[in-house]
Amino acid sequence: MNEIIKRIKKEFSNTPDLKIKEIKISLTKSVYVVFIETLCSSDKINEYILKNLTKYNKSNNLNSNVPGPNTTVIKEYDQIEYYLTNGFAVVISDKKIIAIEVKGDLSRSISQALREPSLLGPEDSFNENYQTNIGLIKRRIKTNTLKTEEIIMGRKTKTTVSINYLEDVANIDNVKIIKEKLERIDVDGILDCGTLINYLESENKTVFPTIRRTERPDLVSKSLLEGKIIIMMDTSPFAIILPTFLVDYINPISDEYVKSINVSFIKILRTFCFILSMVTPGVFIAIINYNQETIPASLLINFSVQRSGVPFPSIIELIMLLIICDILRESDLRFPSNFGSAISILGALIIGDAAVNAGLVSPIAIIVAAFTLISSLIFTELEINNALRYYRYLFLFFAAFFGLYGIFLCTIFLLINVTSVKSLKAPFFAPISPFNKTYFFHTLLKRKDIKNTRRSELITDKNMRRGRFS
Repeated sequence: MNEIIKRIKKEFSNTPDLKIKEIKISLTKSVYVVFIETLCSSDKINEYILKNLTKYNKSNNLNSNVPGPNTTVIKEYDQIEYYLTNGFAVVISDKKIIAIEVKGDLSRSISQALREPSLLGPEDSFNENYQTNIGLIKRRIKTNTLKTEEIIMGRKTKTTVSINYLEDVANIDNVKIIKEKLERIDVDGILDCGTLINYLESENKTVFPTIRRTERPDLVSKSLLEGKIIIMMDTSPFAIILPTFLVDYINPISDEYVKSINVSFIKILRTFCFILSMVTPGVFIAIINYNQETIPASLLINFSVQRSGVPFPSIIELIMLLIICDILRESDLRFPSNFGSAISILGALIIGDAAVNAGLVSPIAIIVAAFTLISSLIFTELEINNALRYYRYLFLFFAAFFGLYGIFLCTIFLLINVTSVKSLKAPFFAPISPFNKTYFFHTLLKRKDIKNTRRSELITDKNMRRGRFS
């Protein structure tokens, strides 16, 4: 026992929050309690351990005298470090070493979803506590077929990562693929699900995100019921959803809580905005520089009059405005929420008005840039906005060199890219290509819930019927 204590002190040297308490249980016998003070709750240590060790003697079982919600017998010394760094207190006696969970409350409370707000539906969201996040899912899905397989990742961080799925719905082959990918990741640390996503989708040659992250437990529960697989990890307030399709980013979970006849129009409008946010600047440049015959002569003359005093070519003019819009949006994201939006609006008004008065840009160019930015503001996912920005500039440069023919070429390039990408062996551009009627009416258009009785073949191949409605 003394050798174990000496080894712990040596390995945790220069760790002032490591506490080792020696408790005398007889004239010749002692029990050591070892814990890291910053990770543990002093109240739990007093309640579960210190009060009960006074009743311990050689004839008693150590487990029965130090009860706790999670008690584990340690059989190898190498396990001690893992339990100490995970908020356990280690009790060391002559014949036995046990770990008792006494974690302190180091996580924030359950709060409202900030990045994926919803006017209707639940308002709770995940936080950095792994057990709380799993509980929010199991609070909604109450079945023993909800399985959780845990993996410890990171040489230094030893982060708990879990694969969650419904055993009677999900494709088990996909579960095995994800587990194999996670087990192949050998790094010093995994600190957030964003890092994990980068390792999982490294083989996808596209700027579009093929793995979705969310902070909403209701979206995770819906995905599980569809047959998708969820990855959760400790210290991260997000869950990872696999497989993911492009249309999933255009259709938020809030659509599920609205009447189908009303939300279908919004879905069409959102899809239209997705296209406009990419092609609008390029189409404007193509019409102004190459294809003037596509607009009425009076409108073309009006554009020419507006641009008469502008010293820059239209492509330079529009690129400057788009970069300014991206800077304003980025500052809005990084600034404190109390006054970030106000500063962005003020900056846009002042810069736009001053640029027109100085003759640096034309009013129509400001309208085009503002319309493009407004169209992209519908999408809250950061990665999808980055992808839209990439293709926005790509369409712009193609149009600057080839006009509307360049728009057509860039569209072909975009379609080739998204149709060749897979997300967990599923086509990323589904349910459009290949067309899948079931998932199409789950996402791009909303069918009445009473008619949505089947799961999609894109995700699973068993237990296809979701229910019957009369």
